[in-house]
Amino acid sequence: MIPIARPDLGQEEIDAVADVIRSGIIAQGPRVRELEAAWAEYCGVRHTIAVGNGTLALMATFACLGIGPGDEVITVAHTFAATANAILSTGAVPVFVDIEPDTYLIDAKRIEAAITPRTRAIVPVHLFGLVADMDMIRAIADRHGLQVIEDACQAHGATFRGRRAGAFGHGTFSLYATKNMTTGEGGFITTDDDALADRLRLYRNQGMRARYQFETLGFNYRMTDLNAAIGLVQLSKLDRNTARRQAIAAAYDAGFADLPVRTPVVPDGRTHVYHQYTLDVGPARDAIIAAIREGGVGADIYYPIPVHRQAYIQERGLHADLPVTDRAAAHTIALPMYPSMSDEDRATVIGVVREAVAAHAGVGAGV
Repeated sequence: MIPIARPDLGQEEIDAVADVIRSGIIAQGPRVRELEAAWAEYCGVRHTIAVGNGTLALMATFACLGIGPGDEVITVAHTFAATANAILSTGAVPVFVDIEPDTYLIDAKRIEAAITPRTRAIVPVHLFGLVADMDMIRAIADRHGLQVIEDACQAHGATFRGRRAGAFGHGTFSLYATKNMTTGEGGFITTDDDALADRLRLYRNQGMRARYQFETLGFNYRMTDLNAAIGLVQLSKLDRNTARRQAIAAAYDAGFADLPVRTPVVPDGRTHVYHQYTLDVGPARDAIIAAIREGGVGADIYYPIPVHRQAYIQERGLHADLPVTDRAAAHTIALPMYPSMSDEDRATVIGVVREAVAAHAGVGAGV
């Protein structure tokens, strides 16, 4: 089976972790500080705060911005549940708006209608590796005095008009095993707000600036030097691996150009880093993905049940009418996408997808 994802880990990461073990400093230490500085420079921001995972990055950011009970946060339901869960963790309420039908990103034209006197923030999700329309989102946020927290957990290095994801508001990133850049588990927060960065560093360290002097309520959200050592190697590979993902995506685009499917859209002024390569195959999706898997290709669905349809959300009375989101959940699949994919495997994926679409959507598989 050709997997949906495969981390690009090798001897360099092994050596980097071994060096940390030999140093005797394995908790948060100099490697974390080095990685934070490198990621801040890469994103073009003043501060990066490393934490234990992407969910904690969101939770810490919301908490340190003072978002809490009675507040509303505008976001999307076509996302991993952590986006909404992190909002709920503060006592605030996620308010879901629909997505664009071609990019699968928040439809910025729908945001303003969702704003109420209780709205505190907008959380655009840069899903699958593409940045949302940050010009429009920033303009709306500035007009209404709202915070912008980018869920960039799938968008490492993606750009919008020359600026990287995480540089338009307060950015949050995941460094989970299958992300474009991994530390095994880990996360980043990026910001240009000096005061917020200071609060976040205290918050992730039990509220301590100096040992046993607790200035504020905090928790253990720290990243270890073991994780950071992996991250430093991964960052050195990121641009190369992004180019490989983009080359695979271009081959997929060409391979499916004559099929009755919709390949990923990349609007002008943006770069896509293809955390996922998402294909809209239409209403025969379930039959098509079953055939693809039978052909030895590990296709998957992101996400089959949107967040607004999940039981724990509905139990809270957080209903939303999101027809575009529902359609995306019913019609899309993700194909294998990882830098080490061989040309042979890539050709196999294209052939198997063509055959599956031909069998279930009534077109010839071709060559």
